[in-house]
Amino acid sequence: MSVTINVHQVGRLIDKVRGHIGNEYIEVLHGIRLDVDASHLHAVASDRYTIAAARYELNDTERNREAFARTIPAAWLKPLREWLDAQAGNLTVTIGTETGRLVFATPATEMRVPVTDNVEYPDWRALLRGVAAEIPTIYAFPAVDARMLARWADTDDTLRVRVTSDLRAFMVFGEDFVGAQMPKKFTGVGPDMDATFEQALGLWPSIFADNNQDAADMADMPAEEKPRYEAAPTVPDMVETLLQQTLRSTSDLLGAPSKDHGAMASFAIAGVNAWSAYRFLNALHTADPRLAAKVVADLGEELDAGDFSENAWDIAEKAGHDPQAWHDDYAEHLKKLADKRAAEQPAA
Repeated sequence: MSVTINVHQVGRLIDKVRGHIGNEYIEVLHGIRLDVDASHLHAVASDRYTIAAARYELNDTERNREAFARTIPAAWLKPLREWLDAQAGNLTVTIGTETGRLVFATPATEMRVPVTDNVEYPDWRALLRGVAAEIPTIYAFPAVDARMLARWADTDDTLRVRVTSDLRAFMVFGEDFVGAQMPKKFTGVGPDMDATFEQALGLWPSIFADNNQDAADMADMPAEEKPRYEAAPTVPDMVETLLQQTLRSTSDLLGAPSKDHGAMASFAIAGVNAWSAYRFLNALHTADPRLAAKVVADLGEELDAGDFSENAWDIAEKAGHDPQAWHDDYAEHLKKLADKRAAEQPAA
């Protein structure tokens, strides 16, 4: 099973979708899927929230070969891209499979990328059909400049989008932000600027031509498998986590046995700390959303590294405190509690 394509086109396929790769906590999505059907080589990537598919049309001699699909692991994308950059762009590269490998070969050299042969990648065609099925074909379908879309990232906000008609600006709204962007007048999809959504779907017949094919919902994509105590990666996620922890701790506190003072104290402290963290984060986000986002991201990395307790000790010392005395006092407190419980136990 193999197809041929020039080196430059392979690089373009990778570059078009690599920004949509899922993180390491969704193993099946942590890479780029190469998918060959009867007419095209596709590069596909998804992070659960977005999905992108780029394609390269096979020449007549390559068509109708046996279909195959393999996922290039994210860790191998950088060395693969560097290998491609080292080749002349017009060189022909053959992409083929062997057991546990995806093989990229030019007339002079080759690169073997380890892959899992039978990975169950989400049915990206069905997912796109599921999204398209929710959009009326008469829906306004303006063309936009992808480079201009990136400008909205600096709003540090969740934006809502309202599209009016094909040749008019669309509007964006955030909590403290409003804007608009004009469409781009070009014939990149469809036969002309009046191309409809239905005509655009027709350019991808292998996905959208058969209305009887299965459709899937992107809400059912694989979930992240994060370490249990990892911090949320964004401010909204962190807010949700802290509020959940506050409510859960309160519920645990109310349900704890009245004589289990240790458990009650732990639940109370957890709830107070979660609520305090929420209040501080909310205030920081109001004052400086960009700084709040950076703090949350940095916190996630620190918790993932696992050395935050050692850092807290060092910070306490530098602030003029005595963490050893804290440790000794707490140890003595625990000893007194243990002695008290032992004395309250009835004699055997």
